[in-house]
Amino acid sequence: MITIPIVPVEARRALAGGGGTIRLGALPPLTLYVHIPWCVKKCPYCDFNSHEPAGAGSGTPATIPEAEYVDALIGDLDRVVPQVWGRRVHAIFFGGGTPSLFSAAALDRLLSAIRARLVVEADAEITLEANPGTAEADRFAAYRALGINRLSLGIQSFDDGFLAKLGRIHDGDEARAAVEMALTHFDNVNLDLMYALPGQDADQAARDVSIARGFAPSHLSLYQLTVEPNTVFAKYPPRLPDDDALDAIEDAIADEVSAGGWRRYEVSAYARDGRACRHNLNYWNFGDYIGIGAGAHGKLSFPDRIVRQTRVRSPASYLEHAAHDRAAFDEVAIAPEALPFEFMLNALRLVDGVPARRFTERTGLPLSAIGAALGDAERRGLLVPDPSVLRPTALGLRFLNDLQALFLDPTAVAPSASASHHETASR
Repeated sequence: MITIPIVPVEARRALAGGGGTIRLGALPPLTLYVHIPWCVKKCPYCDFNSHEPAGAGSGTPATIPEAEYVDALIGDLDRVVPQVWGRRVHAIFFGGGTPSLFSAAALDRLLSAIRARLVVEADAEITLEANPGTAEADRFAAYRALGINRLSLGIQSFDDGFLAKLGRIHDGDEARAAVEMALTHFDNVNLDLMYALPGQDADQAARDVSIARGFAPSHLSLYQLTVEPNTVFAKYPPRLPDDDALDAIEDAIADEVSAGGWRRYEVSAYARDGRACRHNLNYWNFGDYIGIGAGAHGKLSFPDRIVRQTRVRSPASYLEHAAHDRAAFDEVAIAPEALPFEFMLNALRLVDGVPARRFTERTGLPLSAIGAALGDAERRGLLVPDPSVLRPTALGLRFLNDLQALFLDPTAVAPSASASHHETASR
């Protein structure tokens, strides 16, 4: 049983240090997230900060201000570099939107600027998201030549009918061709798949995973389709599988995943040995990350505080700020009493959890600050009763929202969204 002294809510701020500050003995690892917000077409289920290019659907060629946006990203990074000077970056993630809409030349200029300003480790993981509808073999080869060493493909399904229901611009044949092209140039490839699609049964869901298994990618992301606010699906909800059908689907895809040799390491992520996404692992371990681009979020630690940075969401506004040499982000310090929830919101997504000592290392708070919640979670069977690790049980993973909510301090300011637009969905 976990036996940790319980600290009343009103004492947490005092525990964090005088005046509500914290004291970190060392700064956590650092990664970089770059958001490219354009897509050929906005999917009806998508609540990410993504936008169709100007002129899309008008009958004239759609345009993306590629050069101007790269300029803005570099300027954005210049404003952050003084805050992280000398710190090493061990992963870079290009997310979207659809980053593969950008040319290799534009990404080359951006990567060169990043390397000139940050200490990027020689073996850093550099991920680029791509959609099959924009995939071309020569472009994949060019991306690999730039030093991008991990590709994440937004497949979602290999079935033409379900792809149409999801509003995707590719079909099953294009999805297969894109995977083959990716594996020709990259030995580290993630495939995104969605399940519990409108009208989908267990056999159909398992078939998608089976097809993915045939390609033997190093990483697989499996996301249940949920209807999010402010999406087309929220306005016109599709009929999704009921709870019994969902249970059958999850059992069926679990069998396929196991047969494929992937190991589940996070709620929605499965990887072969040594291929877990480093950028995502940094999120879940409450590491630091710079976030540049329209709508990107960042988290940076200092010896006496932890801050969140939030960029303006609109690409046009982001570019306007850059054109007038204005900072495109707001920065706020996370209140010490909000840190327990922010930490556990991330750490509890990991199947193996995190060492208990990491809570203090990354928040500057004693573990006793969450003693009551830990005890409650253990009694409910949601947390493994091991004082050396903070790890959810199988039941805790199944009811993750309930487990995470136990660490929410009702007196704290509402927690910010963790990390980037992909905080719980980075590929």
